[in-house]
Amino acid sequence: MDITAFTHGRRRASLLVVVPLLAACGHDPGARPDAGPPELGRGSHLVITTDNGVRLRPSDDERVVAGGRIDSSWSHRDGTWVLDLTCPGQDGDEGNADGGPCTRMPAVGVPAGVSVTVTARNAGIDVAGVASALDLTTVNGDVTVARSGLDDATVRLATRNGSVRAGTLKSAHLHAETVNGDVTLGSTTSPSRLDAATTNGSVRVALPHDAPAYAVDATTQNGRTSVTVPSATERDGHGMTLATVNGDVTAARD
Repeated sequence: MDITAFTHGRRRASLLVVVPLLAACGHDPGARPDAGPPELGRGSHLVITTDNGVRLRPSDDERVVAGGRIDSSWSHRDGTWVLDLTCPGQDGDEGNADGGPCTRMPAVGVPAGVSVTVTARNAGIDVAGVASALDLTTVNGDVTVARSGLDDATVRLATRNGSVRAGTLKSAHLHAETVNGDVTLGSTTSPSRLDAATTNGSVRVALPHDAPAYAVDATTQNGRTSVTVPSATERDGHGMTLATVNGDVTAARD
């Protein structure tokens, strides 16, 4: 299962602002006041906060590229770098200080191997081609992921009032959840632990053709369950919990 066509908020920006990681500022009182590192290497942790959505793409040279008139500020504590993306309103409007429209889905480049946490709201999170551990959360928007993750990484995808859609995903542990929306997961690896849940929507999981047997707990109240992944009688390293209330639950090997 290869879900690569999911994108969100592809409105072209009128202005591109390139912010090198060297131009960090310490808005967090506990953050180090020095500038950003020459590079974000493997093992670093990038935290992104925004009142809108965000697109994550692979970084070529450890830079952040924000589409549109987006203010950004950095803080740094130990191995964690926090990027705050804001779009200040004017007189209570959603525009920015210059009077232009806000870009709801700015792009952020992510170096390979840097773990990423995103907290957004009122818009989606769209990720493509990012080789990282991912912890993505939004409210009132979709989470869409394609060709991302790592074989040994934990990937967590969560929203409320939106769907979670992921394809060609790599992970060792995978968790996906929403309340009002579908959860659709296509994995190129066989995570040892996979949990997917919604309340009003369906849960669909596709694993590689050579996926091992799983101890599966699949439940729905108003729908059907169909699990064709080989079944393990005891949880011997691979377990899967799939749950919804109003919708179908399916799990299969490609």
